[in-house]
Order: sequence, then structure tokens, then C-alpha cells
Amino acid sequence: MRRPLVIGHRGAPGYRPEHSRSSYTLALEMGVDAVEPDVVLSKDGVLVVRHENEISGTTDVATRPEFADRRTTKEVDGVALTGWFTEDFTWEELATLTCRERLPEVRPTSATFDGRQPVLRLIDVLDLVRDASLAQGREIGVVLEIKHATFMASLGFDLAAIVHDELRGAGWATGEWPLIVESFESSILFVLQERGLPARYVYLLEAAGKPFDLVVAHGDDAPTYPSIAHPAGLDRLIGRVDGISVDKRMLLAPDRLGRATDRSRIIADAHARGLQVFTWTCRPENPFLVKEFRRPGGKAAFGDYEAEWALIRDGANGEGGVDGVFVDHADLGVEFFRDGLTSSDRGPSS
Repeated sequence: MRRPLVIGHRGAPGYRPEHSRSSYTLALEMGVDAVEPDVVLSKDGVLVVRHENEISGTTDVATRPEFADRRTTKEVDGVALTGWFTEDFTWEELATLTCRERLPEVRPTSATFDGRQPVLRLIDVLDLVRDASLAQGREIGVVLEIKHATFMASLGFDLAAIVHDELRGAGWATGEWPLIVESFESSILFVLQERGLPARYVYLLEAAGKPFDLVVAHGDDAPTYPSIAHPAGLDRLIGRVDGISVDKRMLLAPDRLGRATDRSRIIADAHARGLQVFTWTCRPENPFLVKEFRRPGGKAAFGDYEAEWALIRDGANGEGGVDGVFVDHADLGVEFFRDGLTSSDRGPSS
């Protein structure tokens, strides 16, 4: 059976605030094959590791009186957002902020680590992964997600050049270390390919909506994300990217009662065209599971995540499962997807 690549999604945010140093360190200790940093930009062009450029929910910026006047409203990728944005701060200022748990009602234990660790740069994560690879004697990869490329270009940033230069300076642009580059905007992927960055390229697809770069280029004629995952859309990706990464609901295709079905053909269609399929995000807590796999106990309780994950691992149609999975609980992901262990295998004491 194919064992998918197990990717620590923003580190191990099931246990520590996402994108914090301890989140990445824990994921690496738990044996993931790769970790996934998201990158946005500071005012002075530093690649900062944050899920979004709006940082009020993941840092302590809202509690800092010296930054109160930076709160503003912007339209990012066509959506109006109010808060604090990385591109309005220098790296020196961002480095004074600390990480916070984004979902404290779901992950209260992780929230106990709020305020303990500073925000990281991409170079910090690259160094952590390299050091862990050497210490553990195995190759550990980086799955680099580039956020809001078209928006950043509108502010005057050449994001492709900044990313390439950073990776080259860190020794990650030679092909020596495993590197995957992903984005919800294909144009930034194509530019990095043209620059000769040696990596695998993965196109991220939402379950709804349209890629913002294509909306800017084509307006109402821009394709939807779901249409790109259909055969005709996948045909246009052959030779352009190495794979796609889809919202797991696109694979599980839940019906109106919240039951996973076998209607999705994405994996088989992509594999038939030589494209790999990754999926995001495998989480065990009730709110993140398809309805049929939720169990009593509230938001923080684990549902029957193994039943859901089995469909992702094995493929709902029996055609084989995904090539990579993003997980928040690194240990559970490694045990289930790579080692094939379930809760019954681990026993009652685990």
C-alpha cells in the first residue's frame, strides 16, 4: 500500500501555537517527513512565517499599545479584512511579537503556550529542519506555501525573487534538500519554475471560489478551483505542476447528511495524468471531521478520525489514496498514515 508523505502542517499545531518554534521542533521530533511553513512579507521584505498576513489572531499584536495605530482595513485577495498586517511592520518590529493559539476553544492546552515564543522567519524554519535532518540522520523536507502573491505584487514586492534569493542564500535552492513549493495561485509557481528553482510544484485548490491571480487576469472568465480539479482542468496542468493539493472535503464529497461518499474521482483522474495528490488538513477534533465521524464531547474532543483518515489513505473508490497529507497532530499522522497504527494498535495507555 502507498504510504503518503506526512507533512507537519505549520509544525504540530495540535499541541503548540502554529508556526512557533516549539510547534516545528515537536513535529520534527515526532517523525514527520516534512513541515509546512506559510510565508508572508514584512514591510522591509523579510519572509515571515505566518498563516496569513493579518496577524491579530495568531500573535499578541492586539495587546501591544505601541502598535494600536497600525490597525486598519484592507482588501486582500478580494476580501475585506480588519486587523494588523505584516507588510505594515518591519521585521525588527515583528520579532518583538509572540505567538498565540489561533483556536483556543478547540485547543486549550496549546493556548497555555501563548506569549512564550517569538514570530519566526523562513530562514529560522529552514535552519531547524536542516539541523533535525542531520541530527536524526534522515532527509526531512520543507513544503513551502507562498501566500497572497498577487496582493504582494500590488504593493511592489517581487515575491518570486525574494523567495528564490532566500532559498538560495540558505542552501535550499540547489536540490540538495527536499523542497516542495505550493500556492493557491499558479502564476507564482510558474515564475519560480522559470527562475530555475529546483523543487516539486503543487497547486493548492480550494473547495470553492476562484484563484485570485486568475481573477485579476481574466475577471469573470477565471476558472473555479473545483473546475481545475475536473479532468479538463487537470489536462491543462500536465507538464506545468507536479501535483495538486485539495481540501479533503473534495475527496470525501459529503452528502447533505454529512456522510462521506464515493463520488470523488479526483485521485484517479490526477494519477492518470501523472499528477500527485495531496490533501489538507487531517485533524482529529470534531469540528474538522465530516459530520458522520463526529462524536460526543464537544469541540475539543476527538471524533472517529481514523475512519475518515482511512478513506483518505486508501481512496474511497479503492483506486488508492493520496500521495501526501497535511496533519496538525504530527504523532497521530505518522502513526496512522506511515506506520499504519490505529488507536487499538496503540492500546489503552496511549
